[in-house]
Amino acid sequence: MSAISLDSIHLDYPGGAVGLRGIDLHVADGEFLALVGPSGSGKTTLLRTVAGFLEPTSGTVTIGNDVVAGAGRSLAPEHRGLGMVFQQHALWPHRSVGKNVSYPLELAGVSRGERRTRVADVLELVGLPGLESRNPATLSGGQRQRVALARALVRSPRALLLDEALSALDEPLRDRLRLELRSLTRAAGLTVVHVTHDRSEALALADRVAILDGGAIAQIGTPEELVTRPASAFVAQFLSDANVIDGVVDGGLFRAEEHPLTVPVDIIDNASEGRGTLSILPADISLGSGSDAGSGSDADGGVVTSSLFGRESSDVVVSSHGVSFRCAVRGPRPSVGESVTITIGRGIFDRVVRD
Repeated sequence: MSAISLDSIHLDYPGGAVGLRGIDLHVADGEFLALVGPSGSGKTTLLRTVAGFLEPTSGTVTIGNDVVAGAGRSLAPEHRGLGMVFQQHALWPHRSVGKNVSYPLELAGVSRGERRTRVADVLELVGLPGLESRNPATLSGGQRQRVALARALVRSPRALLLDEALSALDEPLRDRLRLELRSLTRAAGLTVVHVTHDRSEALALADRVAILDGGAIAQIGTPEELVTRPASAFVAQFLSDANVIDGVVDGGLFRAEEHPLTVPVDIIDNASEGRGTLSILPADISLGSGSDAGSGSDADGGVVTSSLFGRESSDVVVSSHGVSFRCAVRGPRPSVGESVTITIGRGIFDRVVRD
């Protein structure tokens, strides 16, 4: 079993800075979990705590049935049975591909014949068969990263930790390696924890995504759950570039504070009387022709200030009464300067509780 569990993990840095706050997380055996969040949110700190490079102030880390941190013990990284791949592949230039991959086996005292067999098997697995004698300098960036992945896998780790492992690669190579990485880890039944700053990558690769903020988990769920049912304005804005508007729910309507916008509560999730913020996903805004405005009111009207083409939907920004609305537009793309109407299809309300 290679499940990973973190129970009540706190980590304080010298000087009082907080790295992690009350992390409770369970990664199931064979699950692919992505960690995302803004800079300083704690995602890399969390990964390094699992790896053993950082020791939690309190709480326990369990891998399989073994407590590797907490309860009066801290197992060294090399004894946790984990494979790890970093952003920079860090291959030794004076060693061949085969010797780079076999290094963990050499440290473990594996015989030369067994090393040769296992290196050949893992290079086949990552799509680099027969390259044992090649110099890493003669390989492409994508091939070198596959060698780093092979080195992490050669000892059959209990779990694989990826720290921005694909971010140094250019598209479309990165996109292709995403597909290969997901297929490979699924076929091997590996438990994976993947830190990335790329939100699209996290949503595409992971079974579940954990969003961190200030050293705590803001929300964890499947990609579909996070995109369609974000738990807070922070999650909606970070993950989906949601439009966040302050206002009040009263009398069956959300009334914006700095905009004449009103939205009926029957299309708002979590609506409750009081002051708060309304998060509107770009895909939940529909644009119409400026001539469609009704009731003699321009409250739902605006002017297109940016219009960028996208393969699935265009990224359009509409300025309305001093507020910018980001919209995901499918079909014909409006031009900059065009007058449009705005229709809100759905919103998510975060109530601000006041004493």
